[in-house]
Amino acid sequence: MNDRPNKNELTVLPPIPAKRYFTIGEVSELCGVKPHVLRYWEQEFTQLKPVKRRGNRRYYQHHEVLLIRRIRELLYEQGFTISGARNRLDGRNGPPDEVEAIPEAPPVPTLSPDQLRMELQAILAVLRGGSQAV
Repeated sequence: MNDRPNKNELTVLPPIPAKRYFTIGEVSELCGVKPHVLRYWEQEFTQLKPVKRRGNRRYYQHHEVLLIRRIRELLYEQGFTISGARNRLDGRNGPPDEVEAIPEAPPVPTLSPDQLRMELQAILAVLRGGSQAV
């Protein structure tokens, strides 16, 4: 039996509650991976360092939960190997994420309702075949 989700299935993860620390069980549920996988990822990804308290209990912070979700996405949904995911998180090997590659749109000027109405009328005139100076 395979515990990993199918690459074609997008798993909807629950929202992360507004807490300071999360136990390994909570993170397991929030990220859709088993606790032993989280412990293994701690060995493989140097960025993942939960606070360890009494009895060697792990407590993850919000940014670590986000990191685990990112690792999960790279491994399970995008098909990266552990090494490839590690390199992607370190910013090495390969193009940046699609989100980062998209240039930011220039700011849109705000128009008053009258200016907007005139612009729309000019566009309508062009579409109807007429010409109207703006």
